[in-house]
Amino acid sequence: MSKLGDLGAKLYRGEVGYDFVGKRMLWYAVSILITITAIVALAVQGLNMGIEFKGGAVFTTPKTDVTVAKATEVAEEASGHVAIVQKLGNGTMRIQVSGLDTDQANGVKTKIAADLGMKEQDVNADLVGPSWGEQIANKAWTGLAVFMVLVVVYLAIAFEWRMAVAALIALIHDLTITVGIYALVGFEVTPGTVIGLLTILGYSLYDTVVVFDGLKEASKDITKQTRYTYSEMANRSLNGTLVRSINTTVVALLPVAGLLFIGGGFLGAGMLNDISLSLFVGLAAGAYSSIFIATPLVADLKEREPAMKALRKRVLAKRASGARDEEPEGTEEGTEVVAQARAGRAAGRRR
Repeated sequence: MSKLGDLGAKLYRGEVGYDFVGKRMLWYAVSILITITAIVALAVQGLNMGIEFKGGAVFTTPKTDVTVAKATEVAEEASGHVAIVQKLGNGTMRIQVSGLDTDQANGVKTKIAADLGMKEQDVNADLVGPSWGEQIANKAWTGLAVFMVLVVVYLAIAFEWRMAVAALIALIHDLTITVGIYALVGFEVTPGTVIGLLTILGYSLYDTVVVFDGLKEASKDITKQTRYTYSEMANRSLNGTLVRSINTTVVALLPVAGLLFIGGGFLGAGMLNDISLSLFVGLAAGAYSSIFIATPLVADLKEREPAMKALRKRVLAKRASGARDEEPEGTEEGTEVVAQARAGRAAGRRR
């Protein structure tokens, strides 16, 4: 067995582990800081909406040796608007100019062809109306709302409402971070971006549902024992699926990274940038939230139940009575609970 496989087996059996749930306040603080940064970026810089949402013209040139800087200068001078120029992998160029109507687009096309030394008929011009982008955005919002409702309903039925709430918060967390990254780096938001954002919703839920399923099974008869509190059981379930979560996330990120850094960076494929950045950030944020947000939130909500409070008292009492062989290993929360129990017992003796 490999070292990683051996570590995974030990995590699954509870022989080793990291106290993710016990340190939940730290993870909450980190997530809140990241989320606030994303919201500030959105408020200050806003999103760089693509031409599909603003309307305008897209000019595609034949293969050329003209530099991006030169093409940008020519397009902006010809149109009087800001131009976005991309060098595509086959040597052609894609020039986007917002705010042009049909007559203006024809004139700009003629000027671009003349200034760049091309035949006018070789320059393709496509006019995009803003209404099309509005339809895409409205359908995306509708799809997002329906997806969220279905997720909450399904998780509430398959697991319980606390897990549904935790998963929903984790999803909102992932989407906020992904959109905030777009605002920070200035990547253009296109229909490809919308597709990527809707795609990551499923990936974000994958690891979360795996952990929740293991936790549901492990905590089925949790009130009939006095070995672990609910938070400790949640932490054990999380550690048991940790290596699996890391492996699946890395495997999913590798091809997406290839699209982002090779396809988008070196080949200059614009649509690949739009989809791959949202997928890359969303996958990473989803893996983070399933480990550091969703499961600790479930533990917080469950520990408020009277049954779980009574269980915690019984576990403390059992440990205080000297049953050291039942003390949970490898979690800081368990160690803290035992220390509190011992301190309480010593105070009782002094009285």
